Amino acid sequence: MRLFRHPLLCNYYLTYRCNARCGFCDIWEKPSPYVNLESFRNNLRDLKKLKVRVIDFTGGEPLLHRELPEFLALAKEMGFITTVTTNCLLYPRYGRELAGKIDMLHFSLDSADKDKHNKSRGVDCFDRVMESIDLAREWGEKPDILFTVNEENFTEISRIYHEISRPNGLILILNPIFSYNKVGSSLGKETMESLRNWAKVPGIYLNEAFLDLRLAGGNSISNPVCRAGSSTVVISPENKLVLPCYHLGKEELEINDQLYELVNSKKVQAEIRQEGRLPECEGCVVNCYMEPSFSQEISPWFFRSLGSTLKYSLEKWIYA
Repeated sequence: MRLFRHPLLCNYYLTYRCNARCGFCDIWEKPSPYVNLESFRNNLRDLKKLKVRVIDFTGGEPLLHRELPEFLALAKEMGFITTVTTNCLLYPRYGRELAGKIDMLHFSLDSADKDKHNKSRGVDCFDRVMESIDLAREWGEKPDILFTVNEENFTEISRIYHEISRPNGLILILNPIFSYNKVGSSLGKETMESLRNWAKVPGIYLNEAFLDLRLAGGNSISNPVCRAGSSTVVISPENKLVLPCYHLGKEELEINDQLYELVNSKKVQAEIRQEGRLPECEGCVVNCYMEPSFSQEISPWFFRSLGSTLKYSLEKWIYA
């Protein structure tokens, strides 16, 4: 049974440019403009009409866009929930301008060891993450630590939890790595089963449905879990609607200040009806789209995801 027949999330790519060079991501390799403020205003109006609730200001590195504070302020004024993930290279310089405008702020950190984290990110950013944690707390912010788990850094979870996230009263988000377009990698079964042990630990968020989906072989085009098209609106820096999702990106349609009409057009709705059923969708486990997909309808995946989601919500506002 469908709970929602409208998108809940917008992944708004402010730019594909990035000041890091992460090995599990290829976004930074793309040439890219920056989102225009006028087109953003118009799209915000239509996202409201589409009943979108959450806007994820993403990239690339979203803090590279100097109008990010204005974007966030406009979104908050219109009642959207805002999220931003940053590598923290620019947060010490610009974070004060963002304070109070981000509902879910995530700092990327892949190791408690400086050299290992910097190697993962391709730039020296570990010290900036540590500095950003102190500054964020000073400015009244409560960021989450976003840890991308792979086979090499799995053993780092304990150190990050006990030395960084827990002492600072921050939620540690465990984000299992995924592969796409020959980028990234996957986790072995033994690692996934060990990773599951962290899901019940206070102050840690791990959506166990991510692990269940991987162990089940990922999305099946004959009985798809993915609801990327109906759950998520993806907007590119060129002000185009990306279908069926960013990571597949088979088609990009000019928005031309008509996002509401475009999403509801026969062409786009026909594309949405194919969500999770395209040949390339077989075996997909991309977290960015599976998480909102789990919440779209009553299903076993909804219940597998629900406990983790409720735990995060409770601990985010009460425990941390």
